[in-house]
Amino acid sequence: MRNKSVVTEFILLGIPHTEHLTIMLFVLFLSFYIFTLMGNLLILLAIISSTRLHTPMYFFLCKLSVCDIFFPSVSSPKMLFYLSGNSRVIPYAGCVSQLFFYHFLGCTECFLYTVMAYDRFVAICYPLRYTIIMSHRVCAFLAMGTSFFGCIQAIFLTTLTFQLPYCGPNEVDYYFCDIPVMLKLACADTSALEMVGLISVGLMPLSCFLLILTSYSCIICSILQIRSTEGRRRAFSTCSAHLTAILLSFMPVVLIYLQPTPNPQLNAAVQILNNLVTPMLNPLIYSLRNKEVKYSLSKGLLQLAFLPQK
Repeated sequence: MRNKSVVTEFILLGIPHTEHLTIMLFVLFLSFYIFTLMGNLLILLAIISSTRLHTPMYFFLCKLSVCDIFFPSVSSPKMLFYLSGNSRVIPYAGCVSQLFFYHFLGCTECFLYTVMAYDRFVAICYPLRYTIIMSHRVCAFLAMGTSFFGCIQAIFLTTLTFQLPYCGPNEVDYYFCDIPVMLKLACADTSALEMVGLISVGLMPLSCFLLILTSYSCIICSILQIRSTEGRRRAFSTCSAHLTAILLSFMPVVLIYLQPTPNPQLNAAVQILNNLVTPMLNPLIYSLRNKEVKYSLSKGLLQLAFLPQK
């Protein structure tokens, strides 16, 4: 990527109209960030430490937890840094990195939710062939595919944004570098690029959502054919957790990138939900109603507690 800009650094102005709330926001966001890291690390501990959870569903959940650890880490450390009274300056390369990793991890999660929906579709609609269809090789291929296509999408969006010249104002009216706010600072006509970016950002989650919708339409039809009340309850319980996480992940994308007239305050609130709250809630959504995860987690914590001291 060729840097045409004479701007060497940007200044993050933070969330609009919150100048007098820095201490409260620092405490609130730090709490969210800590709980997000702890919750997802505990999920990883439970899945890795228990052989009972070494199945495709928990393999993908493990990757989701890894993404949920890194996704808020793209913007939160810098935001907490300047909320604590430190410099708001971010280097040009740091801004590029923020935008790339934000979309890389966000797109990877989007593809991952689609793969998880496919996994549930196979498990419920073709239970006898599940282990054959979702083999270790297939799971590894699907997991790598989510990261590969997420990377391709992120490279495209980052190149689209930073091929523009930035030669004047360098104050980013937001708390991290994202496409809409960066295009406002470009010293060129961005109307065509805005349209291309809108189509690109909108088309990817829309395609994933339609695939997820198709999977769950088939799943619901199969669940309704289950004669056992307990079997239907368990199937609905597993799927409802996944659908809740999907709605929390996809709705912010729709609200931020597909609104006709951007609203900075609304965008900031929705981005906080997307960046911090959703990754914090995912461990709760997937584990609170899951006896296997809770059992494996308590067992793993007990093993750590009684490790021999050196």
